[in-house]
Amino acid sequence: MVGISAHLARLRAMIGHELVLLPSVSVIVVDEQARLLLVRHAGHRDGWAVPGGAVDIGESPARAAVREIQEETGLRIGSPRLLDVLGGADYEVTYPNGDRVAYVTAVYQAGVAGGRPVPDQEEISELGWFSPAQLPGADLNRFSRALLRATGHLAG
Repeated sequence: MVGISAHLARLRAMIGHELVLLPSVSVIVVDEQARLLLVRHAGHRDGWAVPGGAVDIGESPARAAVREIQEETGLRIGSPRLLDVLGGADYEVTYPNGDRVAYVTAVYQAGVAGGRPVPDQEEISELGWFSPAQLPGADLNRFSRALLRATGHLAG
């Protein structure tokens, strides 16, 4: 798992690949043309994803949303607006190294406030902007497909 926090690394050292419940954020970044930013994760090819990541100890979810987008994409976002908090089977992930995570994700939406979109190449290998009409045909991972349906960004 790329980008693992020191806290999670200590936990993993004790429990190995066992399923961990983890608070996270997902950020639906929308540009001035109403397109959504999607990313491909480095190290595993499971389709396009809504960007985001884990909430660090002592960090608010809203702050985590701003930090994750800045770190992974180079973009600064405006004030994130909470859309939903999601969890369950669709939000469980098994990483290529065998680590299993059940995410509870606070889903935010935000506009672009600045920066240049560039994947960090550590956690994110590719970025893409998708219009709402392109989303149904996009190669979305299971997590993001469920998230976009739950928030009304994808029909069905």
